[in-house]
Amino acid sequence: MRLRLMSACAVPALVIALAVPAQAQDTTDQPSQNESNEIIVTAQGRAQALADVPIAVSAVSSEVLQRTGANDIRALNQVAPSLLVSSTGSEANGSARIRGIGTVGDNPGLESSVAVFIDGVYRSRSGIGLNELGEIERIEVLRGPQGTLFGRNASAGLINIVSKMPEPTFSAGGEVTYGNYETVRAQGFVNVPLSTVVSGRLDGVYMKRDGFYRDVTNNRDINNRDRYFLRGQLLFEPSSDLRVRVIGDYTRRNEQCCAAAYMDYSNNPFIGDLNSPTANNIVRVLRDLGQPMAAFSNPYSRNVYISKGRSYGGITEDWGGSVQVDWTLGGATLTSITGYRNYFASQGADTDYSAIDILYRSPNADSSRAFETWSQELRLNGNAFDNKLDWLIGGYFADEDLTVVDNLRFGTQYGRFATCRIVSGSALAALYSPGSAGCLAARPAAFGAASPLIYAAFDRLDGINDRGTTRDFYKQNSRNWALFTHNIIHVAKALDLTVGLRYTNERKRFNASFGNDNTACVANQASLLPLRSIASLTGVVDAIVGLSCQGNSTSEINGVSIRDTRKEDQFTGTAILSYKPTDDLLVYGSYSRGYKAGGFNLDRSALKLPIATFASLGGAQAVVGNLQFAPETNDAFEIGLKYSTRKFSLNASLFRQQFKNFQLNTFNGTVFLVQNINGCTTGLGGGDRDQNKFNTAPNFNAAAGTTGSCAASNVSYGVVSQGVELEATLVPVRDVHIGMGLTYADTHYRDQLVGTDKGAPLDQALRLLPGRNLSNAPEVVATASVAWTPPLGSSGLSGLVYFDTRLTGDFNTGSDLFPQKIQDGFNVVNGRIGIRGKEERWAIELWAQNLFNQNFAQVVFNSPFQEGATGAPFVDPQYPGGRQLFSAYLAEPRTYGLTVRTRF
Repeated sequence: MRLRLMSACAVPALVIALAVPAQAQDTTDQPSQNESNEIIVTAQGRAQALADVPIAVSAVSSEVLQRTGANDIRALNQVAPSLLVSSTGSEANGSARIRGIGTVGDNPGLESSVAVFIDGVYRSRSGIGLNELGEIERIEVLRGPQGTLFGRNASAGLINIVSKMPEPTFSAGGEVTYGNYETVRAQGFVNVPLSTVVSGRLDGVYMKRDGFYRDVTNNRDINNRDRYFLRGQLLFEPSSDLRVRVIGDYTRRNEQCCAAAYMDYSNNPFIGDLNSPTANNIVRVLRDLGQPMAAFSNPYSRNVYISKGRSYGGITEDWGGSVQVDWTLGGATLTSITGYRNYFASQGADTDYSAIDILYRSPNADSSRAFETWSQELRLNGNAFDNKLDWLIGGYFADEDLTVVDNLRFGTQYGRFATCRIVSGSALAALYSPGSAGCLAARPAAFGAASPLIYAAFDRLDGINDRGTTRDFYKQNSRNWALFTHNIIHVAKALDLTVGLRYTNERKRFNASFGNDNTACVANQASLLPLRSIASLTGVVDAIVGLSCQGNSTSEINGVSIRDTRKEDQFTGTAILSYKPTDDLLVYGSYSRGYKAGGFNLDRSALKLPIATFASLGGAQAVVGNLQFAPETNDAFEIGLKYSTRKFSLNASLFRQQFKNFQLNTFNGTVFLVQNINGCTTGLGGGDRDQNKFNTAPNFNAAAGTTGSCAASNVSYGVVSQGVELEATLVPVRDVHIGMGLTYADTHYRDQLVGTDKGAPLDQALRLLPGRNLSNAPEVVATASVAWTPPLGSSGLSGLVYFDTRLTGDFNTGSDLFPQKIQDGFNVVNGRIGIRGKEERWAIELWAQNLFNQNFAQVVFNSPFQEGATGAPFVDPQYPGGRQLFSAYLAEPRTYGLTVRTRF
């Protein structure tokens, strides 16, 4: 594994001098008037100094967030080396990973391994944290499983966002930013004392920006910003024993998102040469149907070629409120958090990401997802036995309705694309004729007596245009409740034992109904599947039926409804032994168990393969169990130390995490697979993996369906995350703050893998997983920051010079780990310089994010339906994927601008 530092050569000398990574995590990064490193967090359900909390937690203050330019949780990547936040097919699909573990966000049926809480209220999916946040007090990133406290279990970690609350004195402020891509952003707040016991605060943000992709076909920008955010608060404090905080907020976005570009050979040597249409039969078909060849070179030109008239437009609304009551009752404090959230996102898409109209979703309410969530958390904590015991008990209840509506349809050129794809990569290649019916120049009796049936099926396939889902409707109700306790026992002076236990009960009810107008699927199944037993016809039958029925266009269940229910319960918890030999040093060791609920894959194509019929399986209801996946659990072990003084702090942790039933969501070019991943304690003889070793023609282990199985009694955890984390802050002199951090995380699959806890074989689309690192899990990440805020004369003015950097090692961006999806190591640098008035009443700042315009991909994926046939003239020894095209969601390019800020 390589860590590429080439772009770091351009980093200003002050940052280069740090060389050792990372941002000040465990410090408020206070202005020079206060150089203390102390920050108060609530990671254990009560207010504690961060240096006294015996868990791995990074706390990022409002000052750090402002300097690095954070508008949403993605910006935390620059200041938390163990965290990676990325987004893919829509802004609703953001995914957060901690220590290499996270959940791919493209399927709303999966909850997040890294939970997001805002002001104590759980947000159903981490992508919701990609909204504007307004003014933030701090963000806590808790690393490792959170199986005791907080409203919802999290198997990998937690992001806790705490907004600024109202204060009893008047204040107001605002800022305006203008930058490249015609960026305009305005943010402001006003805080008003309404009486001697009531204060109010209003925060607002408006942002508009052009997109950084250029759709050449339709002459427009994509991945733009057009959003606003409002949050109102009331704080009622009638006495020192009672505080009530009421919050209401609303976010709306009306944006075009999210485009993807084809990856080419220059970005990954495992991708075949696409410049010549003879190199890949899919490239030839796309070209002959109108795709510009420029689409297959230099993705970082950010020119994309979208089907004419297709839209990426989408509307997102996120609103809700909460009431938090903190009431001191004698020797105990009662905390109640009542929350309501309503989230709706509708997103259109040219789902094949090409100029050829193959697959699309319309941008209306027939392609949407919505979450409505009620939650209630109660905590009671206090002290007992002459302060020898700091106890906490609590309960949590949540009820959530998830509604998904889908209208995935074939485009107006799908039929011709499908037939040309078959012909160009088959024994009929000499008859390839894109302008002829069925893409055939002639129709010889090439299939013997079956030729009439085969050609009739070609014609039906040739006519599948603008067909597919009319309206699929998924409804899931999730009801969960939990009881928990978290107790700190002061065993002896400076020696504490923390024990926590949680019982969670989960019930999910699922029902779905389907509508479809693709009649060719049923007709081709009926006419061709009986011919599949003839060896010479199997390939062409599978190709025609597969292309007639693939994706969400499985029309056999038009007008059909299915339903299912799953129930589960889990005990989770933690045990921590911590010791403070001095006031400045804390050492600890811990065990914790985390849990993420099971659920349903909300993609009906996962019910069965296209070449099978529902009739042969007993109907759609008979196979509804194929949509289920089991709960994910994590057993985690950690030892660590925290050393903290006013001038220097150092945090170190050594961790190992073992995940059983790891929930993996993978797009294989046709469908989303949701598979649990487990290990087997006995050898599988290679049955779980690709036998090809990238050095012969495509050929995976066809016997894996039997040889890759494992006795249920031998099933164990399948994913390991282990490594070390270092974080340090330094205040060498007044007005200079330095942050450093390094994460080494070996996050990998075990060598012998099975797909379920019953020992069923791993899906063959995942045959590269055994023994390899997980996707989006670089082994090494290093971050660094420096802030210099010198006084300018004696007038009260001060300057600001700030840089941060994140150096990331190589990693694979694809869940199936195809080598074409590898992203080389890279370095991202942000910078900000400015001048500030007395007491920072005003400021003018120049800033840049991704200062050196580093190009890198967030996720590379199989371009939908764009895999060449095995008989194509192009032979790629670097299998798999030699004929599969790959697209990528690219990271944002350099942005820069000017911000003017005032506060009074």
